[in-house]
Parts: sequence; C-alpha cells; structure tokens
Amino acid sequence: MKVIFDDKDIIIKQLNDFDLGQTLECGQCFHFTKIGHNDYGMVAYGKFLHAIQKEDVLILKDTSAVDYYSLWRSYFDLNRDYSKIKQYLLKKDKKLKEAIEMMWGVHILNQEFFETLISFIISQNKQIPHIKQIVAQISKKYGKLVGQIGDIEFYSFPEVDTMYSLTEDELRACKTGFRAPYICDAVRCVKEGVILYENLLNADIKQCINQLVQIKGVGNKVANCVSLFGLQHREAFPVDVWIKRIVEYLYFDGKECSTEKIEQFGSKRFGIYGGYAQQYLFYYGKTVKMGLNSKKLQ
Repeated sequence: MKVIFDDKDIIIKQLNDFDLGQTLECGQCFHFTKIGHNDYGMVAYGKFLHAIQKEDVLILKDTSAVDYYSLWRSYFDLNRDYSKIKQYLLKKDKKLKEAIEMMWGVHILNQEFFETLISFIISQNKQIPHIKQIVAQISKKYGKLVGQIGDIEFYSFPEVDTMYSLTEDELRACKTGFRAPYICDAVRCVKEGVILYENLLNADIKQCINQLVQIKGVGNKVANCVSLFGLQHREAFPVDVWIKRIVEYLYFDGKECSTEKIEQFGSKRFGIYGGYAQQYLFYYGKTVKMGLNSKKLQ
C-alpha cells in the first residue's frame, strides 16, 4: 500500500483485499450515499468523506493528512493484513472458499460506538435502505451539516446530549416506530453511565454482550453487531436470518437450527476471527447464495 498526498486529496495505491463498495454495502454501516460506481459520500465520527475507488486505487477527496492518519486509515481498517485473515479462515474451513472469493474486498469498519448502537437498534426488522433512511433523517433533523456532493447533503449523527433531549414522539416522527423507546433507553444508559464505552472495550465478548443486553430491546444479535462493528470485538458472531440460512445450508445439511446453536457454532469454529467469517458468510449468503441473486429459500 502506497499513500500519496496530492494537493487536497489522499491517493492510496496498490491496495490489496479492499473494495469500497463491498465494505460499505455489506450491512455493517448505514451512514453513506452511493454517488456512482465505487463512488460514495459518507459520514463517520462527525466528519464527511467523499471516497472513490478505481481498481486498486482509493481516492479520499479533500482530505487532510491529519484526518487520514487520525481517522480514515483506522475507520477502513487499512493497516490490517486481510490476506493473513483469509489464509487462517481457509485453513480452518474450506467451505468458506467461495464466500471469501466472492466477497474478497470486505473490510470490517472501526465505527463510532454510540452511532453503531443506535443504528443497530433501528435495524431490527428493517431492510438496509430503510435503516439508512432513518439514520439520514435523524442526522438531518438533529445533527450538523458536514459535507455536500452536488445537491446531496451529509449530516453528522447527533451527539449523546442532543439525543438525550429527544422524546419518543420526536423519534417516531423519524420513522423509528416501536424502536423509539429502545433508542431512548439506549441513549439514557450511555448518557447516565449505565453503559460505559471504556468498560465495553476492556470487557471480554461475553461480558460485553451481557452489559449491552441490559438495554431495552437489545438482544444477542444487536449486542453482537455492536460488539463487532463499534467495539472492535472481532470474535463476535452476530446471527440474523441470513447467517442462520447460510450456516444451516453449508454446515447442517439445510436442517433447522436454533439461533443459539448457530452462534455457538460460529464462535467455536472461527474463534478470534469469527467476525470476519460472519461478514463473508453474511454478504455472500444474502447477495449470492440465498438472497438477491438467487431464488433459493425465498
């Protein structure tokens, strides 16, 4: 990987095992807008970024070296050797081969904890486009304008103090529905110190999940997602309908299994790299094997 500072842009060349579109579109984040092919505007940690990828070259538009080194390099997880992760997983399990080859460019983003927590509470029983719409609406109404591409505006996700002042009715006006009281409770827990970011970071995965499920409406799936995407617990193995289907298909001869059994299987099978295996399986199962491009199990 070679980083070039070209006027106002950061140009990253010779980029291996990374695809911008696959990484953003795989269901781990919701605060972005697709502008064109591998061309996206996004907001993370209150900052706006316009990123474009052409083959193995990633261009971060109007980005300072300070922002690249302090934020975006870590956010995209660019310093991690994903070829070693893939080698480990394939040595552990040959059944992942097709999933990894198809979804070769997925990186796990290092996202901001609070926004990740609220976003995955919103995600319950919602499709990704709907989740993105709700996150965008909350951000536009209560966040700050941080960037623009053409006539598309980008707003930061509101801070804890701002969210703490919102009522359930105000959240429902943003189409959160039955999730409004869950969001309010999550915000209260963070604001009042019931849930502490530092404690979650330092906890093991079981302790982390046990703390997160104290929040109303947060079950194991959401807690695992928050642990994986917002707390860098890479061993987390979230189980939703797509993971359940693809794991049953690949490992249990299509037989029905409980969510708990799938979660235990993933944790035992893939260990510290459970989150990476989950992302390859999730995106592959949803878009190729059983989802958007297949009629199987529809």
